[in-house]
Amino acid sequence: MNTDYQIPEPFLFNPIKHHLGFIKEFINLNIDKSGTDIQELARDLKHLGTSVMDIYSGSLSIRNICIEAKEFLRQKNIFRSEPYSVWVGTKMDCFRIIPLSDGSQWTLKFHDNPQRFVHIFPARNSLHTFRVKSNTLKSALIYIIILGKDLVTGHDLNKVRPLLGLSPIKDAIDTEAILEMIEILRG
Repeated sequence: MNTDYQIPEPFLFNPIKHHLGFIKEFINLNIDKSGTDIQELARDLKHLGTSVMDIYSGSLSIRNICIEAKEFLRQKNIFRSEPYSVWVGTKMDCFRIIPLSDGSQWTLKFHDNPQRFVHIFPARNSLHTFRVKSNTLKSALIYIIILGKDLVTGHDLNKVRPLLGLSPIKDAIDTEAILEMIEILRG
């Protein structure tokens, strides 16, 4: 997967983790492929990690998010690596939060890479974002892409989860979260 999809330098942004519009495009692209390569799909979905993430569901495109963040950094005169790293900090727990035009807030961190030093992702509890467990999103994605049936059953979910190395669902709460994520992705 190309995680630099429409991502200009110096930004590091993973759209499959953080942008609902991109995630829906990813689904459509993979559904439209005849005979989706399960191993390739599994590799792509590994980029989702194993914890939780915040997904932006607003109307700003990836391009516009980057344009607005770039303008914010330019106005502060911190659009180069050195001044940016001083402003945001370089330790793992250092970050800054900036607002964008739609009221959403975005977290900025330093990434030690000369071309992509601005790591950007939606801020927790921001307007136009929701939080989801990685395995919930992975399960919903693999279900929609591989089976895609309207009526989702626990049996069907457990049929596709092993394709990603995930164990069967035993908890009703986890099943409900996956069903909710499937509805969000279909919406």
